Amino acid sequence: MAMSLISPVFAEGERMPEKFTRLGENLMPPLKWTGVPEGTKSLALVIEDPDAPSGLFRHCGVFNIPADWTELAQSADTAPGGGPRFSRNDFGNARYDGPQPPKGHGVHRYVIRLAALDVPSLPVPEAAGIEAMWDAARGHTLSEARLTATYEVR
Repeated sequence: MAMSLISPVFAEGERMPEKFTRLGENLMPPLKWTGVPEGTKSLALVIEDPDAPSGLFRHCGVFNIPADWTELAQSADTAPGGGPRFSRNDFGNARYDGPQPPKGHGVHRYVIRLAALDVPSLPVPEAAGIEAMWDAARGHTLSEARLTATYEVR
């Protein structure tokens, strides 16, 4: 069974609801997954905008997600206590920051990628940023699932 990734608030290719954007409440959308392969010891997730004017823009990076988890709840980046770690995004924050494409720039895609990893944790400092975290994860990836949302400021 292949890994799959869904959100209860939008389907593949649908518009990201306003409250999950920086123009709304900037809440991290809830995400759920199935089909994590045997041997998975942790998970990592990124949310990226490949349509940004300056090139790939990283909105969120989460790592050291326990292998037995099947979801990240809405606003998981602001939940108290332990749990997964968040890398510094391209806004400079170690949390989720939602879509905020330039007005009139057209439809942007927000690609959410979840990787099942063969290591229990990634030894990456949050200050290193999402790119460094995802580079570290790539060498340990057993399987990957994707989900894409869209957003445009008219």
